[in-house]
Amino acid sequence: MKSAVMAAVIALSAGQAMADEVIVFAAASLKTALDEIASGYEAETGDTVLISYAGSSKLAQQIIQGAPADVFISASTQWMDAVEAEELLAEGSRTDLLGNSLVLVGFEDATFDIADLPVHLGNERLAMALVNSVPAGQYGKEALTSLGLWDTLAPSIAQADNVRAALALVATGEAPFGIVYASDAVAEPAVHVIASFAEDTHAPIIYPAALTTEGDDAGFLDYLSTPQAADVFAAQGFTVLQGEK
Repeated sequence: MKSAVMAAVIALSAGQAMADEVIVFAAASLKTALDEIASGYEAETGDTVLISYAGSSKLAQQIIQGAPADVFISASTQWMDAVEAEELLAEGSRTDLLGNSLVLVGFEDATFDIADLPVHLGNERLAMALVNSVPAGQYGKEALTSLGLWDTLAPSIAQADNVRAALALVATGEAPFGIVYASDAVAEPAVHVIASFAEDTHAPIIYPAALTTEGDDAGFLDYLSTPQAADVFAAQGFTVLQGEK
């Protein structure tokens, strides 16, 4: 009996020793899907996944400044490029993981053409992520510029640190309208999709993912391209690119 108990203790200790901790820096728009995926990964592997969510620009700058992250998932190629330029990505690990689309959402349930947004907005505020640094804000600014609306709407923009913060402004009624990703609209039942931006009004929305030079285990990164993860991403409104290089 004693030997059996000892064997069980040794086996348990070995399992604990093998458990790993993965630090992930991820774009804020990924939170709902990635939290679910991380839970599944932890259940399968026994590893712990710690995720820091913020605007991609902020996360990229933190990695460049030395913040410890094993995996980086950006909402644009621009900020992944910035980290790669500093030679902080593990060679060959970068992959285009997901796509997304841009939508106009509102606190009230309504539909109208985006061209009519200035009329409906009136003297109220339009919620967006930071338009010069956060991908969702950059895509939104590009789309409004393409439609000839930026100069009219710019004074009415309420800028938030990241797209989920912009989404929250609409969900709570603090702003009547906002520009977010389609996946954000899926994640927040308190907002309504008013209209979608045509793909040709902005650059393609691509989410690259990569292992950093700090990371020594690509297990979680690889898990993001599994069918289990793909199902979660798709259900949350993302386009799954299935690890296209």
